[in-house]
Amino acid sequence: MQRIKTAPRHHWQEAVEKIGFGFHSLDVPYWDESAYYSFTMREIDLIEKATAELWEKCLIAVQHVMDHHLYAQFHIPENIVPLIVKSWEEDHPSIYGRFDFCFKNNILKLLEFNADTPTSLYEAGIVQWYWLQDFDASKDQFNSIHEKLVAYWKVLKDYLHPGTLHFSCLKETLEDLTNAEYIRDCAIQAGLDTQLVFIDDIGWEPDRQIFVDLDNKPIQNLFKLYPWEWLATDEFGPNILADRNQVKWIEPAWKMILSNKAILAVLWELFPDCPYLLPTYFEKKNLLNYARKPLLSREGANIDLVINNTTLLQTSGEYGEEGYIYQQLFELPAYEGNYPVIGSWVIGQEPAGIGIRESDGLITNNLSRFVPHLIN
Repeated sequence: MQRIKTAPRHHWQEAVEKIGFGFHSLDVPYWDESAYYSFTMREIDLIEKATAELWEKCLIAVQHVMDHHLYAQFHIPENIVPLIVKSWEEDHPSIYGRFDFCFKNNILKLLEFNADTPTSLYEAGIVQWYWLQDFDASKDQFNSIHEKLVAYWKVLKDYLHPGTLHFSCLKETLEDLTNAEYIRDCAIQAGLDTQLVFIDDIGWEPDRQIFVDLDNKPIQNLFKLYPWEWLATDEFGPNILADRNQVKWIEPAWKMILSNKAILAVLWELFPDCPYLLPTYFEKKNLLNYARKPLLSREGANIDLVINNTTLLQTSGEYGEEGYIYQQLFELPAYEGNYPVIGSWVIGQEPAGIGIRESDGLITNNLSRFVPHLIN
């Protein structure tokens, strides 16, 4: 794995906007094609193998959590547990997830799993692929994201209620809207009837006890780029349990278990010999060098990096009340002050490709940049 500096395309802003990438430069530059990461095929094979193995282990871990009723360790409200169990036992479909890896000295370690509302899918599946065609079309990427999305939506038709599949995210969130609309476009290509409705606009009909869109049309299938822990505690959260249509949610409620960093401690307890896992606990134990992470934090918020029991880095935020996990520290590699995290996608139960976000420090936050990759 190498970071190679290169010249951005002339008028690259126009090129990415032409394919619908409107948030390439927000408060700070986000899309960065002044460099790319180069991988050998052997390295890609390792990432693909690890992604497949960890997905299988995650499914085993979900069953373990349910069998032993470990929901309190995940800070999951008891009232939502029946929905989680129902969605698991009825095999409600999941379409995607993103494992975040640190790759250093030929060692690959899982840092966390974004299992419910992962973003950067559009950048990984589409934007970096178009960059590669302009940069060197003779090269390849680890990237079958688009093909696997379209193919798996075809499979999921049989799991959904008949009728429209609604897609939703919050208003005025261009990044979320772009990702949601991209996934919706893949569903349209798969032959599904779809409609966009913002989370803010979803209504509840108390007489019929169902969710409806702005046209008063019943919502029966809903892809939501909106976290389950927010849904469960929102004012209309109880309506999810009362809903007579029993909406098929994507991602399903059982993803609340995998999207919670408590799963990292469960995975370590179940699979301590797995080469891709770091020792992780609900207490500090005997760790001298560790990352303390809230169970539900996002964008690198409220994380402490500790070396020899001394805090090296600390970020602020609004998380932590729900509890923490302690993960053995495995520092990101530095490439001239750039620290990359490899996001490896699982789509339709299979590894599908990678996207790389890099930051100026050891904690990947909301100022990270997306940098393309290729295989040499």
